[in-house]
Amino acid sequence: MACHTNTDSKNKTVISDRTKNGKQLIFALAGNANVGKSVIFNQLTGLNQIIGNWPGKTVERAEGNLNFEGHAIKVIDLPGIYSFSTFSMEEIVSRDYIALEKPDAVINVVDASVLERNLFFTLQLLEMNAPIVLVLNQVDIAKNKGILINKDRLSEILGVPVVFATAIRGEGVYEAVREAVKVATSKPGSKLLKYQKELEDQIEKLQHIIEKEKLALEYPSRWVAIKLLEGDVEITKLVAEKSESTISQLKAISVEFESRCQEKCFSMIASERYALAGSVVASSLQQDEVSHHFTDRLDWFTTHRIFGYVAAFCVVGGLLLWTFFIGNWLADLISSGLNLIYSVDPELSMSASLLDVVFNGVWGGFTAGVTLIIPFVVPFYLLLAFIEDSGLLTRVAFMMDSVMHKIGLHGKALIPIILGYGCSVPAIHSCKIMETRRERLLAAFAITFAPCSARTIVLFGMVGVFVGIQWALLLYVVNLAIIFVMGRIAMKAVPGKTTGLIMEMSSFKRPSLKVVLKQTWARTKSLIYVVLPIYIVCSALIQVLYVTGLLTPINNALYPLTVLWLGLPAIAGVLLVLGAVRKEFVIVGAVAILGTTNLLVGFSSVQLVVMALVAMLYIPCVATIGVLGKEFGWRVTALISLANIGTALLFGGLAFHLLNLFV
Repeated sequence: MACHTNTDSKNKTVISDRTKNGKQLIFALAGNANVGKSVIFNQLTGLNQIIGNWPGKTVERAEGNLNFEGHAIKVIDLPGIYSFSTFSMEEIVSRDYIALEKPDAVINVVDASVLERNLFFTLQLLEMNAPIVLVLNQVDIAKNKGILINKDRLSEILGVPVVFATAIRGEGVYEAVREAVKVATSKPGSKLLKYQKELEDQIEKLQHIIEKEKLALEYPSRWVAIKLLEGDVEITKLVAEKSESTISQLKAISVEFESRCQEKCFSMIASERYALAGSVVASSLQQDEVSHHFTDRLDWFTTHRIFGYVAAFCVVGGLLLWTFFIGNWLADLISSGLNLIYSVDPELSMSASLLDVVFNGVWGGFTAGVTLIIPFVVPFYLLLAFIEDSGLLTRVAFMMDSVMHKIGLHGKALIPIILGYGCSVPAIHSCKIMETRRERLLAAFAITFAPCSARTIVLFGMVGVFVGIQWALLLYVVNLAIIFVMGRIAMKAVPGKTTGLIMEMSSFKRPSLKVVLKQTWARTKSLIYVVLPIYIVCSALIQVLYVTGLLTPINNALYPLTVLWLGLPAIAGVLLVLGAVRKEFVIVGAVAILGTTNLLVGFSSVQLVVMALVAMLYIPCVATIGVLGKEFGWRVTALISLANIGTALLFGGLAFHLLNLFV
């Protein structure tokens, strides 16, 4: 592909600031969620990306640079949205950037397999007079469904360049950039697509008033007229600040029009957009006679009112079972190999020299990392990436909508919660897909109770390996019940109402091995580059501190809670403090202090179950606390942390006393 990223830091400034005509071009990527927009962004910018927030907003901003045939180009990846309304901060950020910042070209990415649904947003871009290049992504999936698109005819109708693409393979990306450069340098005029006459008359009437009184406010006058008829709060407020008389005329026009049509203006406009999108598709799309494809049957099964729940249960349950069985097999395999090299000595720390103690701790940390951590994390992320890329995850979210409403959320919240089973930090970031702050807060609260990969390591490493898989799975069931109970309590405590589910359900597709492996590596590489060395150093340090007695005061201070209430060994106090930094440190610390990876040396089976349960529920790690503080403020973060600690102590103590009665 001819477009490429310049990664030479010496030349980056020159290339970023200059192009053939001395001006850097700015392209914005826009479109619905799950259409492959971010894939194209990554194809274009590679490693040359900056991720931050929009000024004064919590919405993430991704931008990058590339050099294309002598043109220096900045690419802005706008949030995935469905309209230019004011229902979410993402929509406001996107529309203001396109309307006010005026990028040189807007690359509108749509899913070719659901073209009509995606054109609803494209028509709004045209209303805004944006310089568009329409990229029909996933044309391979469309063809598999028997959908054939006449690209030239679609381009003629819309008046914009149209490009076919299969982004995951890099196909069509070069053509998209080439067309965007043409649009940016030639500035072609946009084509006006009109709605039915009655609606057009009202739009033109308002547009005339806006232009006469110069009220466009830097937005296109036709677009402002449409937004006023839709009842857009922000645009109405902006116009009202300049001309109250215009708002009065608007109300008169709206009332008269709604009375005549017996329908609200915003509803009529939405209906007209869909009707126009349908007309465009009918003129440019040909569907084969094939109607019952495998993906259609799979879609029916996964969204069926009965079978859909079976599918959702199988997806989530299969993810956990896969993680345990594959992880356990890998752990045994790696452990057997390492034991042939050297085996940690549980008695060494009490009798050997300081050098021997340090080496024992180093080897114990390394062994814990590669036998009790990596074998469980890699399979989990591998299957999770497969589920995400295939389109299964959105179906699970759809089916769980009614259940999620019980805790004040809708099915879309299940996506960040499931991602929380990998890592809480990106999961809390992904709560931005929720429409209101209340829903984002409730979702983040639920995520802090979900067993992330670090907690899963503790669960499988302590319970699955030494007590049994049935106990590990039982703890997962208990955890789900606790999330539900605490979610219900939080729903009652946080005022507000739950919105309905509005979510793009992307088409089923064969997962790309390249995408799955890349996603898995991106999520696990920190374990190898950063975390594993930390485990080794901390393991040695913890063992030295334990042997010298410096950890004893911590254990003594927490003795009433850890030993008397939770029934754990005295060393549990130190382990819980370490786990507040990173949850895996619970198991790494245990290995370091005990001097062996056989945790039954220092814990009974009941104690391992209780320890894992408490570690799974109590205070989030420092990274999670940091992102909570950034997103919701420190007062809310403190309350969430206290709720976690209280829940862990309550259920941990109850579990210990109940298990002692029945086990």
